[in-house]
Amino acid sequence: MQEIWKIFLYALTGYLALCFVVFIFQRKLIYLPSQHRFSKEEISSEGLRYWPSDDNFRGFINREDQFDTDATVIVFHGNAGTAFHRSHYVQTLSKQNLRVILAEYPGYGGREGRPSEQVLVADSLETITLTYQEFGEPLFLWGESLGCGVVSSLIPQIKTPIEGVVLFLPWDTLPNLAQTHYWYFPTRWLVLDKFNNVENLQGYEGRIAVLVAGNDEVVPVKHGKKLYKSLTTEKRLWVFENSRHNEVPIAPQLKWWQEVVDFISNGSKNRGQTQIKNLKE
Repeated sequence: MQEIWKIFLYALTGYLALCFVVFIFQRKLIYLPSQHRFSKEEISSEGLRYWPSDDNFRGFINREDQFDTDATVIVFHGNAGTAFHRSHYVQTLSKQNLRVILAEYPGYGGREGRPSEQVLVADSLETITLTYQEFGEPLFLWGESLGCGVVSSLIPQIKTPIEGVVLFLPWDTLPNLAQTHYWYFPTRWLVLDKFNNVENLQGYEGRIAVLVAGNDEVVPVKHGKKLYKSLTTEKRLWVFENSRHNEVPIAPQLKWWQEVVDFISNGSKNRGQTQIKNLKE
């Protein structure tokens, strides 16, 4: 009996030590930034330039000045890579007559800083303020995975009018998502950065478009649908039934791009829930 208790205590000690390691290094697991800063030639080859300036940049914008756009959309990207790796947003949404800013986070793409919820949200607030000062209204926010958490965390704090929001592959809360992946740890109580999208979006009255992937292995679809169900404002849902997290079809000619832009721009004519199935087929 004594030996059994010793084994149990050793196992418990090891388990608690592992929990401690996960707690200490959790941001290394959440944020996966590339710190490479791209040259002006590299970004120009993608039709982009640094914004607002080369020396003190916060992201990227179309290389060509756009004077007669319908609106400006700020894209907050996912946890891996950099904003530069999302140049397809500029190429596609520009065709919808939108000015696109690819916001970059501290610690990513050559910007100084260490990513955390507090750091990303505070910096993104400044990015939105500068965008509004330069381009005015209307202004839309587009979040991608982690970027959905950033956008949602901004909503309760923002003083700039936001016309509509797009949440691409979102979760409900980061602790809930972490618990799904690491069910063998008390992860829900260990996570420091909450990114509680459910709570943060409760007071928002603008239109929200939600896009989820049916076979998402990174953000299981149940988390996105739970968030969608919690939203109390005018909303619309797109479901990419057979897609995984990094396999959502994003070709510019696909009709969902236009549908999303039409909804957040003219919500009164597009009410209710829509599912787009098997877009890859």
